[in-house]
Amino acid sequence: MGSAPQLTVIQSRDNSFVKELRRLSQDSTAYRKQGRIWLEGDHLCRAALARGLKPAVAVFSESFWPQAPVQWAQAASKVVVLADALFADISGLESPARMGYLMDWDAGRQVSSGLPTVVLDRVQDAGNVGSILRSAAAFGFTQVVALKGTAALWSQKVLRAGMGAHFGLHLVEAAAVDDVQLLQVPLIVTSSHQGDLIHEARLPWPCAWAMGHEGQGVSPALMEMASHHIRIAQPGGEESLNVAAAAAICLHASSVSALVRQG
Repeated sequence: MGSAPQLTVIQSRDNSFVKELRRLSQDSTAYRKQGRIWLEGDHLCRAALARGLKPAVAVFSESFWPQAPVQWAQAASKVVVLADALFADISGLESPARMGYLMDWDAGRQVSSGLPTVVLDRVQDAGNVGSILRSAAAFGFTQVVALKGTAALWSQKVLRAGMGAHFGLHLVEAAAVDDVQLLQVPLIVTSSHQGDLIHEARLPWPCAWAMGHEGQGVSPALMEMASHHIRIAQPGGEESLNVAAAAAICLHASSVSALVRQG
């Protein structure tokens, strides 16, 4: 049995710890300056624990603390109990959660070669980014490389949209286009006007799929680097697909292709 975590009760909104949480909750890039991320809500917290991650601090609302599962508190070496009004004040949710974890964040992750990868090329909508991370994790892609101009991967909106997918992925932020060459796997890009139809193509595995800006698509530089250009059939006649929907189709197709080859 380990020792009981240190317990601190906070009632003042001017407390320095409360101010830190407020910045992490409300500023999408504050985690880069502070070196910590804020996971609000039991779903994200349980997802982190399931991946073996250890929170630095467990935070509970005062009303929830007496009924909080013991293992949630014991996962951290320090526990902070906030007055309910304080927890609501720092929360980024319409209905504030009753608990959260403060986690240390590693800013030094580099591109790894040979991994099934998704490259995000200036994808700016947080919901799209989080959805793509979920698809990546679901379909066996283990690395996501976000080029400069992409929404902050560990922002609150992306974390909520990712639904815990972050913790099973190798995430690289603020990468340059040249860093894509370090992947050393075939790069595939989608296009509405050129390339093979995805349901007819022989897709390589492992590979890297590049998903581009919501309006501008994949940059010309990545287009030139690509070994495959793929189109998604749209018999309904729409001009284009939402980038998160396109990513789900492409990553699923790669996953199925790899399984068929293994079988």
